[in-house]
Amino acid sequence: MYTLKNDVLKITVAERGAELKSITALSDGTEYLFDSDPTWWKYSSPVLFPIVGKVNGGKYRVDGKEFELGQHGFARISNFWLVDATDNKLTFALESNAATLKVYPYKFRLEISFELIGNEVKVGWKVANADDKEIYFSIGAHPALSCPLAFGEKFEDCYLKFNRAEKSSRLPLAASGSITHDRIPTLDGTELALNYDLFKGDALVFDDLKSDEVSVCSRKSSKSITVRAKNFPYWGFWTPAQGGAPFICIEPWLGHADYEDFAGELKDKEGIIKLEVGATFETEMSFIVGNINGAD
Repeated sequence: MYTLKNDVLKITVAERGAELKSITALSDGTEYLFDSDPTWWKYSSPVLFPIVGKVNGGKYRVDGKEFELGQHGFARISNFWLVDATDNKLTFALESNAATLKVYPYKFRLEISFELIGNEVKVGWKVANADDKEIYFSIGAHPALSCPLAFGEKFEDCYLKFNRAEKSSRLPLAASGSITHDRIPTLDGTELALNYDLFKGDALVFDDLKSDEVSVCSRKSSKSITVRAKNFPYWGFWTPAQGGAPFICIEPWLGHADYEDFAGELKDKEGIIKLEVGATFETEMSFIVGNINGAD
């Protein structure tokens, strides 16, 4: 486990999955990230790569050949190694190997960095094509943010705040985890009140949000944490369907699960990223902790 600390925040990152495990406010010890308690979920903030969500039947196709790949891909269960460390930044890497090539027939290098800047944790993703052909992938975030945020509060005391007014319908998930073509009106305005019943049908998935910042806020305290992710076309929101879990996931994605009737090749998936030979893809997202020593 690796640690970064400044005057405002302390974060820890695990080599397994290059996974952010903690975001702690030094002023009062508030923990803004779920602690991976397997009672609810064994992760805190996994990266989703080289797919987001599920492929139909757990199988997908490349150049006519079929491959098996589990939900959200393999990066979250892979061992990364630390390639660079400074006082305020850590960078981890994962490269294709014999095991990954059995389930994903492309050579790649994935780097994930964590930079601490005041009350912001900036997360960078870099994917390099190490193959002699085009490669195709999706990537996404799945952070479980503490909800409620303060002692004595309940999940229902919290709400999601969007930085732009939304008028949006979600894409329901089938029991298989695939996306259906139905639409259910869900968002109208800048806030979504939270309750566990919202998630009985699994994650809330959107493909048309205008917002690029979504915050967990409390109606009983001034605490908040914001996920900022610009140019991410898909967003998911999730907490376990049984209710009671002390977290809400805010998930910006580049890609999504298969539609339930999709039977094409990986390169034909909606939202898939194509990377040319020798090319590199880079993007970033941030966690911003509000109301710490006057920081907003």
